[in-house]
Amino acid sequence: MSEPPLLQVDNLYTHFQTERGLVRAVDGVSFTLDHGVTLGLVGESGCGKTILCRTLMGLLPKSAKISPEARVVFNGHDLRGLDERSLREIRGREVAMIFQDPMTSLNPVMKVGAQIAETLIHHLRMSKNEARDRGIELLRAVGISSPERRIDEFPHQLSGGIRQRVAIAIALACEPKLLIADEPTTALDVTVQAGILDLLQQQQRERHMSMILITHDLGVVAGRTDEIAVMYAGKLVERSSTKALFANTRMPYTQALMESIPHLDQPTHTRLKTISGHPPNLINPPLGCRFAPRCSRADEHCQEAEPSLRSDDGADHTYACWRPVGQPPTRAAAEVS
Repeated sequence: MSEPPLLQVDNLYTHFQTERGLVRAVDGVSFTLDHGVTLGLVGESGCGKTILCRTLMGLLPKSAKISPEARVVFNGHDLRGLDERSLREIRGREVAMIFQDPMTSLNPVMKVGAQIAETLIHHLRMSKNEARDRGIELLRAVGISSPERRIDEFPHQLSGGIRQRVAIAIALACEPKLLIADEPTTALDVTVQAGILDLLQQQQRERHMSMILITHDLGVVAGRTDEIAVMYAGKLVERSSTKALFANTRMPYTQALMESIPHLDQPTHTRLKTISGHPPNLINPPLGCRFAPRCSRADEHCQEAEPSLRSDDGADHTYACWRPVGQPPTRAAAEVS
């Protein structure tokens, strides 16, 4: 009998009521995540990646409207049925999140050690001395030199890379089963980014935890994830193992993201391809496939009927497209392109 997934999300909608109308930030998302698996969640800015993960964590403003029929089951717990107090017991201890900018996620007026200890004392009931010792161990584990000194420093005394390592140490403090890393290298220098991504990969393997790595860059997840889910305009549009996605891309949007990645074998100053047009308005999204207005393969059917996720011959590779890559485009689409 196979082990149930660590995380199962069914029929999730997260909408926001604004003065201009209803924003469909997450619009019918379903997926599962197994134990010890790293999932890359990829898409352009504004496609719903962060809102999706904040919904899972229960970290949304009161204006958010979540579909009542949605199910979010984590490690056997239906998170949608828990009150705030119960959710707080799971957040930090069983599910932890690393945010984009460590300068805003860390408290600027609290020493590093106090911020790590706060989690350990609350969830694991450690004494202050035990929490301090554990904090030093965690700082050392995430590659921070002189942790005995750093633990008594404030965030503003640290570089961006070290601040992000501190944020990772806090997230790992209670040995979570799931770590969500939301664009963890966005605010960092390019020379530091690879080190942070390597650290996350190392910690994930050593602790055998599951991880969701959110990024807009397919190059980031190429060698660091087991599976990839691509989001566009609030929906999942392609999902497969990382190897299968790069070997046999089916969704034109995914292909466009791949073509925008620079390659080392390209000549200097090679112009990168860009995706024409703009993402759709999530208050009034287009009929049919939401990528159709930007897709050279689209025809009238794409613009009128919304595709659902499907697979080829039952393969564990799903995509939402009427005219997938690898299939000849219709005559109308070919004429447009």
